[in-house]
Amino acid sequence: MQLGNFSLSLAVKDIAVSKAFYEKLGFRQVGGNQDQNWLVMKNHSTKIGLFQGMFETNMLTFNPGWDEDAQDLENFTDVRDVQKALKTAGIAFDTEADESTSGPAHFIITDPDGNPIMLDQHR
Repeated sequence: MQLGNFSLSLAVKDIAVSKAFYEKLGFRQVGGNQDQNWLVMKNHSTKIGLFQGMFETNMLTFNPGWDEDAQDLENFTDVRDVQKALKTAGIAFDTEADESTSGPAHFIITDPDGNPIMLDQHR
C-alpha cells in the first residue's frame, strides 16, 4: 500500500511568524496560500505544512498521488482504496473519505498514542 508523499502538518498560532522562523532554518515556501492561512515549506527532502486555525493539533500527513516535490504521479493508490484496506485491517476512522466519489478526498485516523494521521489526496 502506497500512502503517498509525507509531511508534518503543524497547527500554528501566527502563520507569518512561523513562516519567518522556518525560513531561518532553511525552509522555503513551495506551496499553499498565506492569505488562506496555510503554507507548504521544504528544506531539501523535508516538508512541513503550516496551518493557522485549521487543525487543533499537529498531525502526520500523507498525500496519495504526489511525489516528494508535490508533482502529480501517473500511478498511485487512491485514498479510498487505502481506506478500504485499513478498514479491512480493523483500523478505526475519525473522518472518512466518501467511497462513492473520485478525485480529491481525505480521511483521518489516530495511532495508538493519540497522534492524528491524515491521508489527503488532491486529485
